[in-house]
Amino acid sequence: MAKQFRSVSIRQLRALAALAANGSITAAANKLHLTQPAVTLQLRNLQELAGLPLIQRTTEGMLLTDAGREVLALSERVEAALGACEASLDMIAGKTAGRISIGAVSTAKYFVPYAISAFQKMHPKVKVQLSIGNRQDMGNALRNYDLDIAIMGRPPVDMDMIVHLIGDHPHVIIAPTAHPFAKKQRIPVSKLAEETFLTREPGSGTRSLMEQLFESAGIQPEIGMEMSSNETIKQAVIAGLGISFISAHTVATELDERRLVILDVVGLPVVRQWFVVARKDKVLLPPARAMLDFLSVSGSQFLPKPRSRTQRPAEKAKRS
Repeated sequence: MAKQFRSVSIRQLRALAALAANGSITAAANKLHLTQPAVTLQLRNLQELAGLPLIQRTTEGMLLTDAGREVLALSERVEAALGACEASLDMIAGKTAGRISIGAVSTAKYFVPYAISAFQKMHPKVKVQLSIGNRQDMGNALRNYDLDIAIMGRPPVDMDMIVHLIGDHPHVIIAPTAHPFAKKQRIPVSKLAEETFLTREPGSGTRSLMEQLFESAGIQPEIGMEMSSNETIKQAVIAGLGISFISAHTVATELDERRLVILDVVGLPVVRQWFVVARKDKVLLPPARAMLDFLSVSGSQFLPKPRSRTQRPAEKAKRS
């Protein structure tokens, strides 16, 4: 009987609620804008599903039995749940509430939280879930539909993507302030062949870009340590364990505090771009769509400001 009752319909529950509120089939039919036979049929079917009498005819009208009152309580809970869901859908449609799942490569954590903060000031009821990982992690999350949008340097090529440019992403070589090359200018890349490099892990976009730089220069510097954290790499460089090819956006504080220097290497910075991406076949609800639009239009203003040695070579020449 319990399993049979699971097929109860909202129309049947509303017929019972209208009867309880109005006392007669005629009044219930008028309330629901239905014919009397239609309401009678709904009530008969509901009673058959319940397997118990739900209505008692009395001289004072039609009243609910104990079983009827139990089903009426169910009707009230269902109506409350439908109302709450409707309100939530209205808020989501208005971009005022909802959830967004964002992924960002680890280097982007130096500006993405500021962009999220600015977005949430405009949409305070929208909840944002931020996941951080390397490029490989973000690619896998996009493939599995775990993310609404992602911020990364190279969009995946094995999926149809919506891609919007955020801005330039310069990469530089950093060293401790006491390094012999710290004050030298126009250092050939070949001079770095004997240096020990502290690098990101395989699967990182920064690691891939560094390897491309070494290959184009025909050098194979020693790899001292592999680390999954830019923060750890910076501390290791400050400690004198080696130098590193790294995103310029990660070292602004250390440069200001003069704990690190950017080496003036010919051909650097290597400038790539930041993109905000989403799968074309991923259904984006209005909050996620609003975040995608926000980052594509305003994302660049949250990028760390470039330092003197992070300009493009053409920009340097123009200023000199």
